[in-house]
Amino acid sequence: MKNVDDLIESAAELAERGLSKGEIADELNVSRETASWLVERSGAAPGDADPAAEVPEGGHQDIHVDWSAIGRDSFRLEAVTSAMADLLNKEGEDVDLTVGIEKAGAPIATHIARELDTDLASYAPRKHQWEEGDLDDLGGSFSRNFAQIRDRDCYVVDDTITSGTTMTETIEAIREQGGNPVAACVLVDKQGLDEVADIPVYSLLQVITVGSDE
Repeated sequence: MKNVDDLIESAAELAERGLSKGEIADELNVSRETASWLVERSGAAPGDADPAAEVPEGGHQDIHVDWSAIGRDSFRLEAVTSAMADLLNKEGEDVDLTVGIEKAGAPIATHIARELDTDLASYAPRKHQWEEGDLDDLGGSFSRNFAQIRDRDCYVVDDTITSGTTMTETIEAIREQGGNPVAACVLVDKQGLDEVADIPVYSLLQVITVGSDE
């Protein structure tokens, strides 16, 4: 994707396929607020106006991350996730479970679990059900088709941290199941976080917005 018009078009296509705004945010690696704006903006034909000019003063900022060049090739994905596994390997001696956050975090976690010789769990965050309003009335879930938490030490893996909300939710869900999250790892951290919910966060890339209010 080269510009905002491409993102708007992609958001429209995903919405037409029936994806929720939360799922669209996940697919495009943007915040829920950005996904909502893209879907709403998709009612206009691309190029009709400058989308950036329509963002309200004082509105949110976001960064789109496209890592599809890695994700579409198994060799590249394995190479990158091996580097992530190396980051996690410094944390915890008794970890025997890797938890992937769906959707994109699951294949990443699969490679890491194989690299570190752990079992694999999969968590579907509540944002996948989100359309509008607060997330509090929604709930995430662990897939029964994968390993269960059961008081185990574990790593938490996702592709991108945008606000930290999904990572925090997953860590709290693991603790509610009696698990002990030891460390988290992502491909890209858009917040520059050193820790989330009292556990260390490692990332291959940190992308920080630099700007001025003047």
